[in-house]
Amino acid sequence: MRRQSKQIHIGNVAVGGDAPIIVQSMTNTDTRNADATILQIRELEEAGCEIIRVAVPDIIAARAIDEIKRGISIPLIADIHFDHRLALAAMEAGCDGLRLNPGNIGEPEKVTAVVKAAKERKVPIRIGVNAGSLPKTSDPKLGVLEQMVEAAMGQIKLLESLDFDLIKVSLKAFDVPTTIAAYCEIADRIPYPLHLGITEAGLPRQGVIRSAVGIGTLLYLGIGDTIRISLTAPPKEEVFAAYEILKSLDLRQHGPVLVSCPTCGRTEANVEWLAEAVAERLEKINKPIKVAVMGCEVNGPGEAKDADVGIACGKGRGILFRKGEKVRVVEEKDYLEALMGEVEKL
Repeated sequence: MRRQSKQIHIGNVAVGGDAPIIVQSMTNTDTRNADATILQIRELEEAGCEIIRVAVPDIIAARAIDEIKRGISIPLIADIHFDHRLALAAMEAGCDGLRLNPGNIGEPEKVTAVVKAAKERKVPIRIGVNAGSLPKTSDPKLGVLEQMVEAAMGQIKLLESLDFDLIKVSLKAFDVPTTIAAYCEIADRIPYPLHLGITEAGLPRQGVIRSAVGIGTLLYLGIGDTIRISLTAPPKEEVFAAYEILKSLDLRQHGPVLVSCPTCGRTEANVEWLAEAVAERLEKINKPIKVAVMGCEVNGPGEAKDADVGIACGKGRGILFRKGEKVRVVEEKDYLEALMGEVEKL
């Protein structure tokens, strides 16, 4: 059962409540270079990104949001650290949401100034707590988990005291168990939507696994309304990984699913090459189709019987099947085109 949170809107995208779990990413361009940032965001839009966040390191970057907004189609969140005046400038430039880090914004009166402006403009604020940048006022006697939760609760109480409830919350750490425990703790204490992430997860090979374990666990528990996979990689990889996690839990359908066997001693074809080639061709397809590439014509159809189309490769020939039923036998040289031909028919 998914946790029911208060629904808010970031631009035209509903977050929380009965809305689907939203996929976010963050640009790695210089925000001051509006053209480059727009180009990257458009690529992310094509990949399925639904909300984008941009860094706002200075006033020039804040003012560039106006031009960037006019060149993209998805809501834009301004990522603010240290200087609350950048949040005010970003809102003037038309950002759809703010991310504030309570660990480095500073005095409550600065946060208050931002909240009052956000309330006037109806701009939601994400309270983004990071284990690596907790407020200086945190009680050192508490563990990291407790400090994260208390930092978030302190900011929430401040925003609520200002009659502001367009709130989203995140509590990110590199440590997966700490992250899971922090989200579970706060999920029962607040009604607001939660943004999930494992911060600084690393290179794709390791980062995707850390994120899948942490974010996947929370989603399975019904916790989470938006997600971002934080990878040291092009942002498109974050979007791809996010949807794979959601698809694996049957929470969202976005684009194809590729089923491929790990190969074994029965394999008599280059299944790895074929699977890679099919995956590359499937990147151009947006419909939720399931495709199987199996290395054995004995068990292949049975093991991937719920695939829309698939191939079970044998020695020099393979069985092409649809919904587990044999369609025809094809020669090895025709594996790729025959399989993709069936995909195109669907």
